[in-house]
Amino acid sequence: MIRVLVVDDDFMVAKVHSGYVNRTPGFTVIATAHSGAEALRLVRDEKPDLVLLDIYLPDIDGLTVLRELRAAPATVDTDVIVITAARDVETIRSSLRGGALHYLIKPFSYTALRDQLDRVGSLHRKLARLSVRPAAAQHEVDDVFGTRRPGTAPLPKGLTTQTAELVKAALTAHPEGLSATECAHETRLSRPSARRYLEHFVDTGQADVRLRYGNTGRPERQYHWRS
Repeated sequence: MIRVLVVDDDFMVAKVHSGYVNRTPGFTVIATAHSGAEALRLVRDEKPDLVLLDIYLPDIDGLTVLRELRAAPATVDTDVIVITAARDVETIRSSLRGGALHYLIKPFSYTALRDQLDRVGSLHRKLARLSVRPAAAQHEVDDVFGTRRPGTAPLPKGLTTQTAELVKAALTAHPEGLSATECAHETRLSRPSARRYLEHFVDTGQADVRLRYGNTGRPERQYHWRS
């Protein structure tokens, strides 16, 4: 689970945003903060993976919080998404220069936040896979930094263009998403083979993956082609 701290001076807004996060598979809210000082203390004490950071706070503004998080060794690796009503270019620029992953203007929908949370989850998975390797390839670095165009990375060894197109066709024909088992049935591939192609599409930014919860058992990974 990716652990999230929600920071907002408005108690009701913080409650709504916390509900959005808790609805998203793979994410959980560990605490809420309503001031900059409280946010800094909770990040140091609770060590969340992600902070949803408001700019307008009653004591110190969110940009100052962001700078302090980036300056301290104990909090420098904490991801931040700015959530604010501020629309001025200087605040946007400062958030970007300060290392925020994204910037959401209030009010926003659950879908808008979920899309950004999905990207955070994807980034965490990519970095985890790279961390076990001695070195990264350029296309993998481009993917992490978001500069690679979808589909430009070469297929991994053992995958073929023809089968990749078959799996892509199955995904695009089912905008509601497919599990690896369902994709295997649609394409007449084995489940392990179908999953390799599906994970490749996730890794290269062509597909998204979400967790689908059933009545019993473990949640199932559901893949969606990105239009």
